[in-house]
Amino acid sequence: MAEVLVDSNVILDILTEDRKWFRWSAEKLETLSEDHVLLIDPIVYSEVSVGFDRIEDLDAALPPAFFRRDPLPWEAGFLAGKCFLKYRNAGGARRSPLPDFYIGAHAAIRGIPLLTRDARRYRHYFPRLTLISP
Repeated sequence: MAEVLVDSNVILDILTEDRKWFRWSAEKLETLSEDHVLLIDPIVYSEVSVGFDRIEDLDAALPPAFFRRDPLPWEAGFLAGKCFLKYRNAGGARRSPLPDFYIGAHAAIRGIPLLTRDARRYRHYFPRLTLISP
């Protein structure tokens, strides 16, 4: 079965019932879940966790039967660092790699698509990455 990495913004759209993006994100997750394994990684887990007080509640919102937890490959850390360097050399102000660099690098290293509704940065730093986005 094919795999797809799910970006935190898609999950947050559903959990927060975002007025603009809820429908798109829910439909994409439902459709993809029919023939893909939906993956999350520690970065996505961390970003989604901000809205929860208890880990048990977070785990209930991200059930392992629906979202398979995939470790971040070491090679993704290297690629994220290289993308961050490109960002800094282009005038980026952040002092540490952005979560999107790790998420994009994870999908790129694994050779799997990324489901996201915020494709701009991914397209720029990971031009060969397959994106599922609006």
